Parts: sequence; C-alpha cells; structure tokens
Amino acid sequence: MEKIKYNYIVIEGNIGAGKTTLASMIARDYNAKLILERFADNPFLPKFYNDPSRYSFPLELSFLADRYRQLKEELVEPDLFKSFTVADYYFMKSLVFSSKTLEQDEFSLYRQIFYIIYSSLPKPDLYVYLHVPPERLLKNIAMRGREYEKSITADYLSGIQESYFTFFRQNKENRYLVLDVSNIDFVACHDDYLKVKEMIFTEPVAQGINLRNF
Repeated sequence: MEKIKYNYIVIEGNIGAGKTTLASMIARDYNAKLILERFADNPFLPKFYNDPSRYSFPLELSFLADRYRQLKEELVEPDLFKSFTVADYYFMKSLVFSSKTLEQDEFSLYRQIFYIIYSSLPKPDLYVYLHVPPERLLKNIAMRGREYEKSITADYLSGIQESYFTFFRQNKENRYLVLDVSNIDFVACHDDYLKVKEMIFTEPVAQGINLRNF
C-alpha cells in the first residue's frame, strides 16, 4: 500500500457529479474510512422540491445540524485501522446550497450560524471538486431515478456550481483540486479512474484553486 500524504480528503461537486461513487471507490482501494452524507434520511428534502419557498429554511437548518453532528462524531478520533478518511461532502455544502435556496435575510442569519459552527470542525487536507456541466448532470440525475429530483433544472445546477466557486475564492487558504471530468467516465473506464487517482494522490496541489483537465 502506497503512503498517502493526506489524512482527510473530501470529494465535492454538484448534484449528480459522482461524489459518492468516487469516494466509495477510493475508500475501497486504499482501506480508507468512508463518510457518506445522510441526505436520504432528511424528511424535508422531498417537501422542498415540491414547495421550495415553504421548506427551504427548515431543510437547510436540518442539513446544517445533521452534517455538523455527523462530522463531529466521525472525525473526533482517527480510525487506527484505516489509512485516511475520505468523505463525499463537507460542511461547506450547507453554505453553498443555502445561498441559492434562502431569501437574503434568511441567508444572512444562516451564514452567521454557519461560520460559528464551521470554525470548530477539522478542515480537510484536500478538497476535490468534480466539475461536470449541467447538461450532463441532468442526464446523471435522470438515470438514478429519484422522484424528488425530477424538478431540478439546469439553471439551479449552474447556480450551485457558481456558489461552490464563490466559497473557494473566499476561503483561499484551503487546497481545492478542481477536476473537469466532463470527458471521462471514471466509473465505467478503469483507465479514467486511474487518471483521477493520479491527479489526487500523486500530483502536488497548492493552496487555492487548482484546475485539472483530462
């Protein structure tokens, strides 16, 4: 087993980008501790997609609380039997999505709460962001067939993508590896997966945004 230079890696990206799949593949290959978001258990999610204006604030608050609780529990002590930790989301996801779903006054309050909590969580050594254009994301979303995701639009996905990069630019002290996976399929093609792993684990990543194309 090769020596891994990171202790904590986050795989981030838009809805349908393949975050969970890639994180699971990496955890399997490197004997890493895997943290997966528990979004399926959120009772407000289907309600939000049917009535966003009514359920956006309770949805975002419930995600904030659950993500904080899960990360705090999972990251409090390292697993001595695992080589490192990999997750398919990070706490910043709460700020990214709420910036597009909440009204301005609600978001201002939410943002204050977010940064108070954010400062108490361990920060990843590396953020990997899977960049995929909205058109392809919509195809991926349709293929997995979740009923409550049918109302997602390309404009909404574009807004989420913009919000991610806003966070990256405002928090330049972190290491962001942005992988444009538009022209590869790391799930179906093993060679593509090897290329992705090489980008993550072999090539140096500086502070700020580091863009890589395939």
